[in-house]
Amino acid sequence: MPLLVVGISVLVLLLLMTRLKLNGFAALLFVAVGVALVQGIPVADIPDVLSEGIGDQIGDTMLIIGLGAMVGRIMGDSGAAQRIAGRLLDAFGPRRVQVAMVVTSMLIGVTMFYEVAFIIIVPIAFTLVRVTGVKLLWVGLPMSIALSTMHSFLPPHPGPTAVAATFHASVGHTLLYGLFIAVPAGALIALLWPRLPFVRAMDPSIPQGLVSEREFTEEEMPGTGWSLCVALFPVALIAGAAVTDMLATNESAFLHVVGFLGSAPIALLLTLLLAAWAFGPRIGRSLADVSDSCGSAARAMAMILLVIGAGGAFKNVLVEGGTSDYIKDVTEHWAVSPIILAWLVAAILRIALGSATVAVVTASGVVLPLLTGSGTHAEMMVLAVSCGSIAFSHVNDPGFWLFKEYFNLSVVQAIKVRTSYTTVLAVIGLGGVLAGERILDSLGL
Repeated sequence: MPLLVVGISVLVLLLLMTRLKLNGFAALLFVAVGVALVQGIPVADIPDVLSEGIGDQIGDTMLIIGLGAMVGRIMGDSGAAQRIAGRLLDAFGPRRVQVAMVVTSMLIGVTMFYEVAFIIIVPIAFTLVRVTGVKLLWVGLPMSIALSTMHSFLPPHPGPTAVAATFHASVGHTLLYGLFIAVPAGALIALLWPRLPFVRAMDPSIPQGLVSEREFTEEEMPGTGWSLCVALFPVALIAGAAVTDMLATNESAFLHVVGFLGSAPIALLLTLLLAAWAFGPRIGRSLADVSDSCGSAARAMAMILLVIGAGGAFKNVLVEGGTSDYIKDVTEHWAVSPIILAWLVAAILRIALGSATVAVVTASGVVLPLLTGSGTHAEMMVLAVSCGSIAFSHVNDPGFWLFKEYFNLSVVQAIKVRTSYTTVLAVIGLGGVLAGERILDSLGL
């Protein structure tokens, strides 16, 4: 049974990494090979399946994480991250630093991928931790939760947008309805979770090499305008491209140019060039200093990228082994409310495969026949699938490893924190969708 294989593989992985202290990269590959053999993938094909999974995952994330880490390190070494952190503290006060992170993350996360926004904001979170002396998870966890909510619930992120197309739902209405669910749900969990006893008991340190440990004087830091300009530059490019794509009615050369500039790797590459100039020669730092910052960031990211790539290999083995097809066959005849079924199928696929995008695309195909004639609003079905796909993030989710490595947690700690908050978010999201469906029905919409 594929789900049993998934469960056993997770237990073996935990054993390898907790009891035997095996490196995460090696442990993930070892378990992936074992799962491939059990699921009947031909031995000769296993290396290609692993390579394809690593290649797909690294191809998606290496440019984003690598470039983002370099931008963040340049901002940290120049004092720009400290300048932004100081302005956030001035605006919200030290006691409301979590609110500052939630507001910032939600505004940026509406149009930006989780990984991109995470990499851009995390240097500011690290700096706030150093300046205020609070625990890393006290600041970092609200940021991650807010970004997870925006990414998983709302278009124009890829999962919800793909499902909206499948269900022929209005992307604009889906975004509008989703904001009424995502913002309160995300804010509630973001402010609650760091206060839970099992989270407060954790006190990880900031990973070395990802942020400058120097504290700058007022005169040494660049101005607020330039600091915010560089931090928000990729946000403007990516958000502008997303909005333009949503509003465009036909193809044009202008749309292609905007799409190119707003793609995450190009936006971050242009931001890196802007940061290198703005926080290098413009303020008296040499290009050699900027290059050293980039090199430090790259060295710090090496193991993180390897672990994320191995997570992609594990995910691909599960997909190629037929796990998604098995779940689709089992669930497509369940006699359940379309909204609840959409949520359940997405959640089960998320547990089994780790990939939220695969989960939403497959789940939408399973429940699409139920939408016709059911009277259910297509936009609410999109949100049901989307919020189901955030549930149960664990070791087969590459985003889990990004979270774990950046917040310097053990595997068990990451499961306690991330798996729990993603699951609760998904359940609250389902409740919001069911309530939203009732409200729309009562208003006759």
